[in-house]
Amino acid sequence: MPVNIKRAYEEKSEQDGLRILVDRLWPRGRSKEELAVDHWIKQVAPSPGLRKWFNHEPDKFGEFKEKYKDELHNDEDKQSALKELKEIVEKEHKEVSLIYGAKDKSHNHAIVLKEILDRQQV
Repeated sequence: MPVNIKRAYEEKSEQDGLRILVDRLWPRGRSKEELAVDHWIKQVAPSPGLRKWFNHEPDKFGEFKEKYKDELHNDEDKQSALKELKEIVEKEHKEVSLIYGAKDKSHNHAIVLKEILDRQQV
């Protein structure tokens, strides 16, 4: 099934399917009811150091993607979290939406996760 990405501050919709929060921190100002996530996989998020370095600067996105992928493949906790995420996506027979809090819809870690997950489904 296709994997979508969606900001935590957008309204939930039926098209979202299963909603998985992929941020380390709970989105500010959103209640559990408003966010309505089915899973929260904190460890799959970028490390605080990488997140701070990136600072959502579009010019750094290419390098951020590579560094984030390295984290996902070389950190045991992140490997485990990514495996859990892949298993959830594989077993679902409906839409899956990765929920993230970043303001920039074009330069964030959920995009990287979506690319990884989409490749796994081919």
